[in-house]
Amino acid sequence: MSTTTAVAPLTIQDAEALVEAARTAAEEAGATVAVTVLDAGGHLLAFRRDDRAVLIAGETSNRKAYTALQLGTPTADLVDAVQPGGLFHTLPTALDRPLLFIPGGVPVHRDGRLMGAIGVGGGSPEQDHGFATEAVQRLV
Repeated sequence: MSTTTAVAPLTIQDAEALVEAARTAAEEAGATVAVTVLDAGGHLLAFRRDDRAVLIAGETSNRKAYTALQLGTPTADLVDAVQPGGLFHTLPTALDRPLLFIPGGVPVHRDGRLMGAIGVGGGSPEQDHGFATEAVQRLV
């Protein structure tokens, strides 16, 4: 008989901590962003868009989080995979819900299990990836 240790899911408090950490990192860098946190099922746990962020930042943060969650990998690591000849070249157009292969989406793991994802949009792709990564590192 095997036993499985339960892993606590992301809580609202976790999600709010992720949003605040990413927002603080962005503010310190002078960027205005939107931040989305999804649970393991892809459901929205938290969202915040800076008043000055471009409106599309909300949509991109959501899609980046969703992509990182579905593939279990930071979106920054997937950019080359959707280029012509890449492993996922046709994937962005093959699904009903569009994926977004731009840096800024990072999966959230707890005890080795995928628990959700964070997506940041509004800064440069490299900034968004950095803000999301920093938020996840602060949560752990």
